[in-house]
Amino acid sequence: MQELNKYIEHTLLKQDASKEDFIKLFDEAKKYNFLGVCVNPAYVKMAKDYLKGTGIKVVTVVGFPLGANIPDVKAYETTCAIEDGADEIDMVINVSAIKNKDYEYVINDIKTVKDACAFVPLKVILETDLLTKDEIKKACELCIESGANFVKTSTGFVKNGVGAKVEDVKLMYDTVSSHGLQVKASGGIRDKETALKLIEAGAARLGTSSGVKIMET
Repeated sequence: MQELNKYIEHTLLKQDASKEDFIKLFDEAKKYNFLGVCVNPAYVKMAKDYLKGTGIKVVTVVGFPLGANIPDVKAYETTCAIEDGADEIDMVINVSAIKNKDYEYVINDIKTVKDACAFVPLKVILETDLLTKDEIKKACELCIESGANFVKTSTGFVKNGVGAKVEDVKLMYDTVSSHGLQVKASGGIRDKETALKLIEAGAARLGTSSGVKIMET
């Protein structure tokens, strides 16, 4: 296993975050040499400028947190984010479309964003707290078909949601790994023990706002 810091995307997606909060995030990312930071699109340019020359990836989210934007809007968000310097894109799947079994819509949604990504990696947030195990597996299969690079558990914005669960990460890994996709676990990852269990289950990335705590315990 590689060093734990190289799994972590140090995350700040709070809507009331201050400039000082972002600078703290970036400084912590540099101190611990995290793999990346994950911020909302409005702060991609700031992150890219502040982390210039560090090799730390700038990750952002589109269609966040509900996933209910139309595909062309998600694609436009993606294009703007990449122009601002985003290294990776995490899009939210249309959860209603999954639950309604409107799989053609889901595929088009992901493919539209993937086309806008070009060579920038695309992660698809499934929002596993809202899906059954069968729906999680089906969503993963649609991500494979659509050309995504990662499947991701959660936004962290579901009320009373658990976030990343070991059994969900294992199911996702078992479904996508043979097709070359990877798994990002996010939501509710607050300690080292949980982080290590998720990695053991198949997570290649951890999205967490508790990166410093994880590294210091």
